Amino acid sequence: MPELKTLIFDWDGTLCDSISRIVEAMTNAAQRTGLAVPSDQAVRDIIGLGLPEAIATLFPGMDEPWLAEKLRQEYSDYYVALEQQPASLFPGVMEALENFRAAGFKLAVATGKSRRGLDRVLASHDLTGFFDMTRCADETLSKPHPRMLEEILNRLETPASCALMLGDSEFDIRMAHSARVRAVAASYGAQSRAHLLQSRPEHCIDAFTEFQGWILPASQAAQQRIDNVTG
Repeated sequence: MPELKTLIFDWDGTLCDSISRIVEAMTNAAQRTGLAVPSDQAVRDIIGLGLPEAIATLFPGMDEPWLAEKLRQEYSDYYVALEQQPASLFPGVMEALENFRAAGFKLAVATGKSRRGLDRVLASHDLTGFFDMTRCADETLSKPHPRMLEEILNRLETPASCALMLGDSEFDIRMAHSARVRAVAASYGAQSRAHLLQSRPEHCIDAFTEFQGWILPASQAAQQRIDNVTG
């Protein structure tokens, strides 16, 4: 197996414990717009998509552009208000990211958030400029289309076979498969382990702290194999 060089992370539900806020914001937006309130699970199931795609999935048949725009604005305003107290990163995230960088990995984020939203949350966690590349849904095509990953790989000059995507939704896994990138699922975020496994990830973790313990030993073993061959 080729040496792993680049780790790509989803944001909401993978690095950041923000799923409950997304559900709350969408519930509030539907109520204020006079729409039927979707179930919590229905909202969780669209997390990872860009906001226009998420709205179209949750509220099919909405023909009035002004209503979709009102819903989008209500959601955004409520979510920004919640983020006055930034959602926490999952335990172990910062330590692991720093260890990955020290080990020589390039790090990237591929998210359904908007550029404004991601920049805001990165700044709140003092992570502005930390990642080698970030890509947001309003800059490219929404997940599960592979373009987001393809743009990251191109910018970081990384072959698809040398990259891995960690995400908590089927959209992350499907996107990775389409881009021929290795995929690991995170069952502690938006979607359950059983649901994620239907998309056939290479591996599934139940807590972020498991990821470092899985990646670093595997990477070290692969490098040792390469050294044995070339030494």
